[in-house]
Amino acid sequence: MSTNLTAVLQQLLQNTSNLKMLQQLMTPAATYVSLNFDNPELKKIEPWAGTHTGPQALSDVFAAIQRFWKTLDFKVTDTIEQGSRVAFFGSFTYKSNVTGKEITSPFGLLARFEGGKVAYVQFLEDSYGTAGSFKTGGKTRFHSDPSGKEVEV
Repeated sequence: MSTNLTAVLQQLLQNTSNLKMLQQLMTPAATYVSLNFDNPELKKIEPWAGTHTGPQALSDVFAAIQRFWKTLDFKVTDTIEQGSRVAFFGSFTYKSNVTGKEITSPFGLLARFEGGKVAYVQFLEDSYGTAGSFKTGGKTRFHSDPSGKEVEV
């Protein structure tokens, strides 16, 4: 491929609020998966979670994220480009605009390209940690260890 796909993906991440640029960098039906395919419970806390279609949807997702958090740091530490796919790995630090709590999370991002344009993006992070930056009280009970006891956090 003659296009440097890593550079295209970097440009996309630097222009998430610029719809005209997103339309140039993405296919019209590009899919963006944020954290999961469809989790109604997480969507109550992080409304952008789930599957979205098209450049406008990506712009809307990042606008929502910036309404909820201030980005204190976002760094890509590793990049892998293979054929029509690019993966970024790194970490970010967000600060909740409501609670003031900060969260640092690792992330992984996979992008697939068609004709030099982004056709699919999947973004994964520590969703438990990021959602926790909005927690204002209460406890939740979990029982994950079959030979252990229930825990409360």
